[in-house]
Amino acid sequence: MDTLQEGLDAASTFVWGPWLLIPLLLGAGIYLTIRLQGLQLRTLGRAMRLALVGRRDKDAEGDISHYQALTTALAATVGVGNIAGVATAIYLGGPGALFWMWVTGVLGMATKYSEAFMGVRFRTKDAKGKISGGPQYYLAKAIPNKFGLVLSILFAVFAVLASFGIGNMTQANTVAASVENTFGVPGWVSGAVMAVFAAVVLIGGIKSIGRVTAGFVPLMIVLYVAGGMLVLVLNVGEIPSALALVFSDAFTGTAATGGFVGATVAAAIQFGVARGMFSNESGLGSAAIAAAAAQTRHPVRQGLVSMTQTFIDTIIVVTMTGLVIVISGAWSSGLEGAEMTAEAFNRGVGDWGHYIVTISVVFFAFSTVLGWAYYGERCLERLVGIKGVIPYRVVFSVVIFVGATTELSVVWSFADVMNGLMALPNLIGLVICAGLIARETKTYLQRDPTLLHEPVESTMHGTGQLDSR
Repeated sequence: MDTLQEGLDAASTFVWGPWLLIPLLLGAGIYLTIRLQGLQLRTLGRAMRLALVGRRDKDAEGDISHYQALTTALAATVGVGNIAGVATAIYLGGPGALFWMWVTGVLGMATKYSEAFMGVRFRTKDAKGKISGGPQYYLAKAIPNKFGLVLSILFAVFAVLASFGIGNMTQANTVAASVENTFGVPGWVSGAVMAVFAAVVLIGGIKSIGRVTAGFVPLMIVLYVAGGMLVLVLNVGEIPSALALVFSDAFTGTAATGGFVGATVAAAIQFGVARGMFSNESGLGSAAIAAAAAQTRHPVRQGLVSMTQTFIDTIIVVTMTGLVIVISGAWSSGLEGAEMTAEAFNRGVGDWGHYIVTISVVFFAFSTVLGWAYYGERCLERLVGIKGVIPYRVVFSVVIFVGATTELSVVWSFADVMNGLMALPNLIGLVICAGLIARETKTYLQRDPTLLHEPVESTMHGTGQLDSR
Protein backbone atom coordinates (compact mmCIF):
# COMPACT_ATOMS: atom_id res chain seq x y z
CA MET A 1 0.00 0.00 0.00
CA ASP A 2 2.86 2.38 0.78
CA THR A 3 4.34 1.72 -2.67
CA LEU A 4 0.97 2.48 -4.30
CA GLN A 5 0.64 5.68 -2.30
CA GLU A 6 4.13 6.80 -3.28
CA GLY A 7 3.45 6.04 -6.94
CA LEU A 8 0.18 7.98 -6.93
CA ASP A 9 1.78 10.92 -5.12
CA ALA A 10 4.55 11.02 -7.72
CA ALA A 11 2.00 10.85 -10.55
CA SER A 12 -0.07 13.63 -8.97
CA THR A 13 2.99 15.83 -8.53
CA PHE A 14 3.87 15.40 -12.20
CA VAL A 15 0.35 15.86 -13.59
CA TRP A 16 -0.33 18.94 -11.45
CA GLY A 17 3.24 20.19 -11.60
CA PRO A 18 4.78 23.12 -13.49
CA TRP A 19 5.59 21.10 -16.62
CA LEU A 20 2.22 19.66 -17.63
CA LEU A 21 -1.24 20.70 -16.45
CA ILE A 22 -0.54 24.12 -14.96
CA PRO A 23 1.02 25.63 -18.13
CA LEU A 24 -1.63 23.90 -20.25
CA LEU A 25 -4.45 25.30 -18.09
CA LEU A 26 -3.06 28.82 -18.07
CA GLY A 27 -2.05 28.66 -21.72
CA ALA A 28 -5.45 27.39 -22.87
CA GLY A 29 -7.22 30.01 -20.74
CA ILE A 30 -5.12 32.84 -22.16
CA TYR A 31 -5.46 31.56 -25.75
CA LEU A 32 -9.25 31.17 -25.51
CA THR A 33 -9.59 34.57 -23.83
CA ILE A 34 -7.71 36.16 -26.74
CA ARG A 35 -9.65 34.25 -29.41
CA LEU A 36 -12.95 35.19 -27.74
CA GLN A 37 -11.81 38.81 -27.30
CA GLY A 38 -12.26 38.86 -23.53
CA LEU A 39 -15.78 37.43 -23.70
CA GLN A 40 -15.89 36.71 -19.96
CA LEU A 41 -15.43 40.40 -19.17
CA ARG A 42 -17.55 41.84 -21.99
CA THR A 43 -20.66 39.74 -21.44
CA LEU A 44 -20.67 38.86 -17.72
CA GLY A 45 -23.63 41.09 -16.82
CA ARG A 46 -25.78 39.80 -19.67
CA ALA A 47 -24.77 36.23 -18.91
CA MET A 48 -25.76 36.58 -15.24
CA ARG A 49 -29.14 38.00 -16.27
CA LEU A 50 -29.73 35.12 -18.68
CA ALA A 51 -28.72 32.56 -16.04
CA LEU A 52 -30.63 33.93 -13.05
CA VAL A 53 -33.55 35.83 -14.62
CA GLY A 54 -34.12 34.30 -18.06
CA ARG A 55 -33.50 30.77 -16.74
CA ARG A 56 -34.80 28.89 -19.82
CA ASP A 57 -35.35 29.12 -23.58
CA LYS A 58 -39.00 28.22 -24.13
CA ASP A 59 -39.78 25.27 -26.40
CA ALA A 60 -36.08 24.54 -26.94
CA GLU A 61 -34.69 21.02 -27.08
CA GLY A 62 -33.16 19.71 -23.86
CA ASP A 63 -33.96 17.91 -20.61
CA ILE A 64 -33.54 20.72 -18.05
CA SER A 65 -33.59 24.52 -18.00
CA HIS A 66 -30.60 26.87 -18.35
CA TYR A 67 -30.87 27.50 -14.62
CA GLN A 68 -31.05 23.82 -13.65
CA ALA A 69 -28.05 23.06 -15.84
CA LEU A 70 -26.20 25.86 -14.04
CA THR A 71 -27.18 24.63 -10.57
CA THR A 72 -26.33 21.02 -11.47
CA ALA A 73 -22.87 22.13 -12.57
CA LEU A 74 -22.58 24.35 -9.48
CA ALA A 75 -23.64 21.39 -7.35
CA ALA A 76 -20.66 19.42 -8.63
CA THR A 77 -18.30 22.40 -8.49
CA VAL A 78 -19.11 24.26 -5.26
CA GLY A 79 -17.91 21.59 -2.90
CA VAL A 80 -15.16 20.65 -0.51
CA GLY A 81 -12.70 22.49 -2.76
CA ASN A 82 -14.28 25.79 -1.77
CA ILE A 83 -13.74 25.08 1.92
CA ALA A 84 -10.81 22.68 2.25
CA GLY A 85 -9.22 23.33 -1.15
CA VAL A 86 -8.77 27.06 -0.58
CA ALA A 87 -7.28 26.41 2.84
CA THR A 88 -4.92 23.79 1.39
CA ALA A 89 -3.75 26.21 -1.32
CA ILE A 90 -2.98 28.87 1.31
CA TYR A 91 -1.38 26.30 3.64
CA LEU A 92 1.03 25.22 0.88
CA GLY A 93 1.44 28.43 -1.12
CA GLY A 94 0.75 31.21 1.37
CA PRO A 95 -1.87 33.99 1.08
CA GLY A 96 -0.54 34.78 -2.42
CA ALA A 97 -2.08 31.53 -3.66
CA LEU A 98 -5.49 33.23 -3.43
CA PHE A 99 -4.43 35.73 -6.11
CA TRP A 100 -3.51 32.90 -8.47
CA MET A 101 -6.85 31.24 -7.77
CA TRP A 102 -8.45 34.48 -8.98
CA VAL A 103 -6.31 34.42 -12.13
CA THR A 104 -7.36 30.82 -12.74
CA GLY A 105 -10.98 31.85 -12.24
CA VAL A 106 -10.91 34.76 -14.69
CA LEU A 107 -9.14 32.76 -17.39
CA GLY A 108 -11.21 29.72 -16.51
CA MET A 109 -14.40 31.57 -17.41
CA ALA A 110 -13.32 31.55 -21.06
CA THR A 111 -12.45 27.86 -20.80
CA LYS A 112 -15.76 27.04 -19.10
CA TYR A 113 -17.65 28.97 -21.78
CA SER A 114 -15.84 27.08 -24.52
CA GLU A 115 -16.45 23.60 -23.15
CA ALA A 116 -20.13 24.33 -22.44
CA PHE A 117 -20.52 25.74 -25.96
CA MET A 118 -19.02 22.56 -27.38
CA GLY A 119 -21.15 20.37 -25.12
CA VAL A 120 -24.36 21.84 -26.56
CA ARG A 121 -23.01 22.24 -30.10
CA PHE A 122 -22.25 18.52 -30.46
CA ARG A 123 -24.81 16.94 -28.13
CA THR A 124 -26.78 13.85 -29.08
CA LYS A 125 -29.42 11.51 -27.61
CA ASP A 126 -29.03 8.16 -25.94
CA ALA A 127 -31.10 5.05 -26.63
CA LYS A 128 -33.88 6.31 -24.35
CA GLY A 129 -34.05 9.74 -25.95
CA LYS A 130 -32.18 11.56 -23.17
CA ILE A 131 -29.74 14.29 -24.12
CA SER A 132 -26.10 13.32 -23.83
CA GLY A 133 -23.11 15.53 -24.45
CA GLY A 134 -19.72 16.65 -23.20
CA PRO A 135 -16.07 16.02 -24.12
CA GLN A 136 -16.79 12.31 -24.47
CA TYR A 137 -18.80 13.27 -27.58
CA TYR A 138 -17.53 16.59 -28.86
CA LEU A 139 -13.88 15.59 -28.96
CA ALA A 140 -14.74 12.79 -31.42
CA LYS A 141 -17.24 14.85 -33.45
CA ALA A 142 -15.32 18.11 -33.69
CA ILE A 143 -11.97 16.43 -34.40
CA PRO A 144 -13.05 13.94 -37.10
CA ASN A 145 -10.13 11.53 -37.04
CA LYS A 146 -8.71 8.81 -34.81
CA PHE A 147 -7.00 11.40 -32.62
CA GLY A 148 -10.35 12.95 -31.68
CA LEU A 149 -11.83 9.51 -31.01
CA VAL A 150 -8.93 8.57 -28.74
CA LEU A 151 -9.25 11.85 -26.83
CA SER A 152 -12.99 11.29 -26.32
CA ILE A 153 -12.56 7.74 -25.02
CA LEU A 154 -9.72 8.73 -22.69
CA PHE A 155 -11.86 11.50 -21.25
CA ALA A 156 -14.79 9.15 -20.67
CA VAL A 157 -12.61 6.53 -18.94
CA PHE A 158 -10.90 9.07 -16.69
CA ALA A 159 -14.24 10.74 -15.85
CA VAL A 160 -15.89 7.47 -14.77
CA LEU A 161 -12.93 6.67 -12.53
CA ALA A 162 -12.80 10.22 -11.15
CA SER A 163 -16.51 10.13 -10.34
CA PHE A 164 -15.89 7.45 -7.71
CA GLY A 165 -12.97 9.39 -6.25
CA ILE A 166 -13.38 13.14 -6.15
CA GLY A 167 -17.10 12.91 -6.89
CA ASN A 168 -17.98 10.26 -4.32
CA MET A 169 -15.69 8.67 -1.73
CA THR A 170 -13.67 11.76 -0.84
CA GLN A 171 -16.83 13.86 -0.47
CA ALA A 172 -18.57 11.27 1.71
CA ASN A 173 -15.46 10.86 3.85
CA THR A 174 -15.16 14.60 4.40
CA VAL A 175 -18.81 14.83 5.45
CA ALA A 176 -18.53 11.87 7.82
CA ALA A 177 -15.38 13.23 9.48
CA SER A 178 -16.76 16.76 9.83
CA VAL A 179 -20.12 15.64 11.25
CA GLU A 180 -18.46 13.24 13.69
CA ASN A 181 -16.00 15.89 14.90
CA THR A 182 -18.69 18.55 15.34
CA PHE A 183 -21.79 16.60 16.39
CA GLY A 184 -20.43 13.20 17.44
CA VAL A 185 -22.45 11.29 14.82
CA PRO A 186 -20.71 8.02 13.80
CA GLY A 187 -19.35 7.98 10.26
CA TRP A 188 -21.41 4.95 9.22
CA VAL A 189 -24.62 6.84 10.04
CA SER A 190 -23.65 9.78 7.85
CA GLY A 191 -22.61 7.40 5.09
CA ALA A 192 -25.88 5.47 5.22
CA VAL A 193 -28.00 8.63 5.15
CA MET A 194 -26.05 10.08 2.22
CA ALA A 195 -26.21 6.81 0.28
CA VAL A 196 -29.99 6.50 0.69
CA PHE A 197 -30.71 10.13 -0.22
CA ALA A 198 -28.39 9.95 -3.23
CA ALA A 199 -30.03 6.75 -4.48
CA VAL A 200 -33.49 8.30 -4.23
CA VAL A 201 -32.44 11.36 -6.23
CA LEU A 202 -30.41 9.44 -8.82
CA ILE A 203 -33.31 7.12 -9.68
CA GLY A 204 -35.00 10.08 -11.39
CA GLY A 205 -31.97 10.92 -13.55
CA ILE A 206 -31.00 14.43 -14.64
CA LYS A 207 -34.51 15.87 -14.25
CA SER A 208 -34.60 14.79 -10.61
CA ILE A 209 -31.04 16.02 -10.03
CA GLY A 210 -31.91 19.34 -11.69
CA ARG A 211 -34.96 19.87 -9.48
CA VAL A 212 -33.05 19.07 -6.29
CA THR A 213 -30.01 21.20 -7.10
CA ALA A 214 -32.17 24.12 -8.28
CA GLY A 215 -33.75 24.10 -4.82
CA PHE A 216 -30.85 23.79 -2.43
CA VAL A 217 -27.71 24.91 -4.31
CA PRO A 218 -28.64 28.64 -4.17
CA LEU A 219 -29.60 28.25 -0.51
CA MET A 220 -26.32 26.57 0.47
CA ILE A 221 -24.23 29.19 -1.33
CA VAL A 222 -26.17 32.09 0.21
CA LEU A 223 -25.87 30.63 3.73
CA TYR A 224 -22.12 30.10 3.42
CA VAL A 225 -21.46 33.47 1.82
CA ALA A 226 -23.63 35.15 4.48
CA GLY A 227 -21.51 33.53 7.20
CA GLY A 228 -18.35 34.71 5.48
CA MET A 229 -19.77 38.21 5.02
CA LEU A 230 -20.50 38.35 8.75
CA VAL A 231 -16.85 37.62 9.52
CA LEU A 232 -15.71 40.29 7.05
CA VAL A 233 -18.14 42.90 8.41
CA LEU A 234 -16.99 42.25 11.98
CA ASN A 235 -13.38 42.64 10.83
CA VAL A 236 -13.86 45.23 8.09
CA GLY A 237 -10.81 47.22 9.19
CA GLU A 238 -8.55 44.25 8.39
CA ILE A 239 -9.69 43.84 4.77
CA PRO A 240 -7.24 46.34 3.15
CA SER A 241 -4.21 44.80 4.85
CA ALA A 242 -5.42 41.29 3.99
CA LEU A 243 -5.77 42.22 0.31
CA ALA A 244 -2.34 43.86 0.37
CA LEU A 245 -0.85 40.66 1.82
CA VAL A 246 -2.51 38.53 -0.89
CA PHE A 247 -1.20 40.72 -3.73
CA SER A 248 2.30 41.17 -2.33
CA ASP A 249 2.81 37.49 -1.48
CA ALA A 250 1.61 36.46 -4.95
CA PHE A 251 4.79 37.99 -6.41
CA THR A 252 7.30 37.85 -3.55
CA GLY A 253 6.52 34.62 -1.70
CA THR A 254 5.59 34.29 1.96
CA ALA A 255 8.02 34.33 4.87
CA ALA A 256 7.71 31.78 7.67
CA THR A 257 5.47 32.98 10.48
CA GLY A 258 3.53 31.28 13.27
CA GLY A 259 2.78 27.72 12.15
CA PHE A 260 3.41 28.56 8.49
CA VAL A 261 6.74 27.31 7.11
CA GLY A 262 7.01 29.82 4.26
CA ALA A 263 6.41 29.54 0.51
CA THR A 264 8.00 30.71 -2.73
CA VAL A 265 6.29 32.51 -5.60
CA ALA A 266 6.45 29.24 -7.55
CA ALA A 267 4.56 27.47 -4.76
CA ALA A 268 1.92 30.22 -4.68
CA ILE A 269 1.37 29.85 -8.43
CA GLN A 270 1.42 26.05 -8.43
CA PHE A 271 -0.99 25.51 -5.57
CA GLY A 272 -3.17 28.51 -6.43
CA VAL A 273 -3.69 27.27 -9.99
CA ALA A 274 -4.06 23.59 -9.02
CA ARG A 275 -6.57 24.23 -6.24
CA GLY A 276 -8.30 26.90 -8.33
CA MET A 277 -9.08 24.34 -10.98
CA PHE A 278 -9.95 21.77 -8.32
CA SER A 279 -12.52 24.26 -7.06
CA ASN A 280 -14.07 25.64 -10.26
CA GLU A 281 -13.34 22.68 -12.61
CA SER A 282 -12.77 25.00 -15.59
CA GLY A 283 -10.97 23.00 -18.25
CA LEU A 284 -11.90 19.70 -16.65
CA GLY A 285 -14.78 19.26 -19.13
CA SER A 286 -17.26 18.01 -16.54
CA ALA A 287 -19.58 21.02 -16.60
CA ALA A 288 -20.08 20.57 -20.36
CA ILE A 289 -21.94 17.34 -19.58
CA ALA A 290 -24.56 19.24 -17.55
CA ALA A 291 -24.64 22.11 -20.05
CA ALA A 292 -25.46 19.68 -22.87
CA ALA A 293 -28.74 18.74 -21.17
CA ALA A 294 -29.99 22.34 -21.06
CA GLN A 295 -33.05 23.57 -22.94
CA THR A 296 -31.35 26.13 -25.14
CA ARG A 297 -31.71 27.48 -28.65
CA HIS A 298 -28.03 28.07 -29.25
CA PRO A 299 -24.74 26.84 -27.74
CA VAL A 300 -23.59 30.44 -27.15
CA ARG A 301 -26.49 31.04 -24.78
CA GLN A 302 -25.74 28.04 -22.58
CA GLY A 303 -22.01 28.69 -22.81
CA LEU A 304 -22.55 32.13 -21.30
CA VAL A 305 -24.78 30.71 -18.57
CA SER A 306 -22.20 28.05 -17.70
CA MET A 307 -19.46 30.68 -17.65
CA THR A 308 -21.17 32.35 -14.67
CA GLN A 309 -20.59 29.15 -12.71
CA THR A 310 -16.85 29.85 -12.52
CA PHE A 311 -17.52 33.45 -11.50
CA ILE A 312 -19.83 32.36 -8.68
CA ASP A 313 -17.50 29.58 -7.54
CA THR A 314 -14.15 31.36 -7.63
CA ILE A 315 -14.73 35.10 -7.56
CA ILE A 316 -17.46 34.88 -4.91
CA VAL A 317 -17.26 31.68 -2.82
CA VAL A 318 -13.49 31.08 -2.99
CA THR A 319 -12.78 34.75 -2.30
CA MET A 320 -15.04 34.63 0.74
CA THR A 321 -13.21 31.62 2.16
CA GLY A 322 -9.75 32.98 1.36
CA LEU A 323 -10.34 36.42 2.87
CA VAL A 324 -11.83 34.94 6.05
CA ILE A 325 -8.73 32.72 6.42
CA VAL A 326 -6.29 35.59 5.84
CA ILE A 327 -8.12 38.21 7.92
CA SER A 328 -8.51 35.86 10.89
CA GLY A 329 -4.83 34.88 10.82
CA ALA A 330 -5.79 31.20 10.65
CA TRP A 331 -3.51 30.79 7.62
CA SER A 332 -0.49 30.77 9.96
CA SER A 333 -2.09 28.51 12.59
CA GLY A 334 -0.45 25.33 11.30
CA LEU A 335 -3.85 23.77 10.63
CA GLU A 336 -4.73 22.44 7.18
CA GLY A 337 -7.80 21.94 4.99
CA ALA A 338 -11.29 22.24 6.46
CA GLU A 339 -9.82 22.52 9.98
CA MET A 340 -8.10 25.76 8.98
CA THR A 341 -11.35 27.17 7.56
CA ALA A 342 -13.27 26.15 10.69
CA GLU A 343 -10.63 27.85 12.86
CA ALA A 344 -10.94 30.99 10.72
CA PHE A 345 -14.70 31.14 11.23
CA ASN A 346 -14.28 30.45 14.95
CA ARG A 347 -11.89 33.37 15.25
CA GLY A 348 -14.20 35.54 13.21
CA VAL A 349 -17.59 34.96 14.86
CA GLY A 350 -16.89 32.96 18.00
CA ASP A 351 -16.92 29.30 18.96
CA TRP A 352 -20.00 28.56 16.88
CA GLY A 353 -18.24 29.48 13.65
CA HIS A 354 -17.19 25.89 12.99
CA TYR A 355 -20.87 24.92 12.79
CA ILE A 356 -21.17 27.12 9.70
CA VAL A 357 -18.28 25.24 8.11
CA THR A 358 -19.57 21.78 9.04
CA ILE A 359 -23.10 22.42 7.77
CA SER A 360 -21.65 23.92 4.58
CA VAL A 361 -19.42 20.87 4.10
CA VAL A 362 -22.47 18.61 4.30
CA PHE A 363 -24.45 20.55 1.70
CA PHE A 364 -21.49 21.28 -0.56
CA ALA A 365 -20.23 17.69 -0.56
CA PHE A 366 -23.65 16.08 -1.06
CA SER A 367 -24.41 18.38 -3.98
CA THR A 368 -21.04 17.46 -5.49
CA VAL A 369 -21.96 13.78 -5.22
CA LEU A 370 -25.18 14.35 -7.18
CA GLY A 371 -23.49 16.34 -9.92
CA TRP A 372 -20.66 13.87 -10.37
CA ALA A 373 -23.05 10.92 -10.42
CA TYR A 374 -24.59 12.41 -13.55
CA TYR A 375 -21.19 13.09 -15.10
CA GLY A 376 -20.08 9.52 -14.44
CA GLU A 377 -23.21 7.87 -15.82
CA ARG A 378 -23.14 9.94 -19.02
CA CYS A 379 -19.51 8.98 -19.62
CA LEU A 380 -20.22 5.32 -18.88
CA GLU A 381 -23.15 5.48 -21.30
CA ARG A 382 -20.70 6.71 -23.92
CA LEU A 383 -18.46 3.69 -23.29
CA VAL A 384 -20.90 0.79 -22.82
CA GLY A 385 -24.33 2.12 -23.78
CA ILE A 386 -27.53 2.81 -21.84
CA LYS A 387 -27.41 -0.63 -20.17
CA GLY A 388 -24.65 0.57 -17.87
CA VAL A 389 -26.59 3.47 -16.32
CA ILE A 390 -28.75 1.68 -13.71
CA PRO A 391 -25.93 -0.57 -12.43
CA TYR A 392 -23.71 2.52 -12.21
CA ARG A 393 -26.26 4.37 -10.07
CA VAL A 394 -26.56 1.41 -7.70
CA VAL A 395 -22.81 0.94 -7.34
CA PHE A 396 -22.26 4.69 -7.00
CA SER A 397 -24.74 4.88 -4.10
CA VAL A 398 -23.12 1.92 -2.30
CA VAL A 399 -19.64 3.41 -2.72
CA ILE A 400 -20.81 6.54 -0.86
CA PHE A 401 -21.20 4.42 2.27
CA VAL A 402 -17.79 2.82 1.71
CA GLY A 403 -16.17 6.24 1.37
CA ALA A 404 -17.73 7.50 4.59
CA THR A 405 -16.35 4.58 6.61
CA THR A 406 -12.86 4.05 5.12
CA GLU A 407 -9.46 5.72 5.36
CA LEU A 408 -8.90 7.41 2.02
CA SER A 409 -5.33 8.66 1.64
CA VAL A 410 -4.82 6.52 -1.48
CA VAL A 411 -8.20 7.53 -2.89
CA TRP A 412 -7.42 11.25 -2.51
CA SER A 413 -4.19 10.83 -4.47
CA PHE A 414 -5.95 8.69 -7.08
CA ALA A 415 -8.69 11.32 -7.42
CA ASP A 416 -6.13 14.07 -7.98
CA VAL A 417 -4.49 12.07 -10.77
CA MET A 418 -7.80 11.21 -12.49
CA ASN A 419 -8.97 14.82 -12.31
CA GLY A 420 -5.79 15.99 -13.97
CA LEU A 421 -5.91 13.29 -16.63
CA MET A 422 -9.52 14.24 -17.44
CA ALA A 423 -8.44 17.79 -18.18
CA LEU A 424 -5.66 16.87 -20.62
CA PRO A 425 -7.74 15.56 -23.58
CA ASN A 426 -10.37 18.23 -23.01
CA LEU A 427 -7.92 21.15 -23.02
CA ILE A 428 -6.13 19.81 -26.10
CA GLY A 429 -9.48 19.55 -27.88
CA LEU A 430 -10.58 23.06 -26.89
CA VAL A 431 -7.36 24.58 -28.24
CA ILE A 432 -7.82 22.70 -31.52
CA CYS A 433 -11.45 23.85 -31.80
CA ALA A 434 -10.84 27.46 -30.71
CA GLY A 435 -11.45 28.78 -34.24
CA LEU A 436 -14.88 27.15 -34.47
CA ILE A 437 -15.84 28.42 -31.01
CA ALA A 438 -14.72 31.99 -31.70
CA ARG A 439 -16.31 32.16 -35.15
CA GLU A 440 -19.78 30.96 -34.12
CA THR A 441 -19.70 33.03 -30.93
CA LYS A 442 -18.96 36.22 -32.86
CA THR A 443 -21.70 35.50 -35.39
CA TYR A 444 -24.34 34.86 -32.74
CA LEU A 445 -23.50 37.90 -30.59
CA GLN A 446 -23.64 40.16 -33.64
CA ARG A 447 -27.20 38.96 -34.29
CA ASP A 448 -28.38 38.94 -30.66
CA PRO A 449 -26.07 41.17 -28.59
CA THR A 450 -28.60 41.58 -25.75
CA LEU A 451 -29.34 37.82 -25.47
CA LEU A 452 -33.06 38.72 -25.34
CA HIS A 453 -34.28 37.71 -28.77
CA GLU A 454 -34.28 33.92 -28.43
CA PRO A 455 -34.13 33.41 -32.23
CA VAL A 456 -35.55 30.09 -33.44
CA GLU A 457 -32.48 29.19 -35.44
CA SER A 458 -30.34 26.62 -33.79
CA THR A 459 -31.63 23.45 -32.24
CA MET A 460 -28.62 21.15 -32.16
CA HIS A 461 -28.60 17.64 -33.51
CA GLY A 462 -26.25 14.69 -33.02
CA THR A 463 -24.29 15.70 -36.12
CA GLY A 464 -23.30 18.91 -34.41
CA GLN A 465 -24.73 20.96 -37.28
CA LEU A 466 -26.86 24.00 -36.57
CA ASP A 467 -30.44 23.60 -37.78
CA SER A 468 -31.13 26.96 -39.45
CA ARG A 469 -34.72 27.76 -40.22
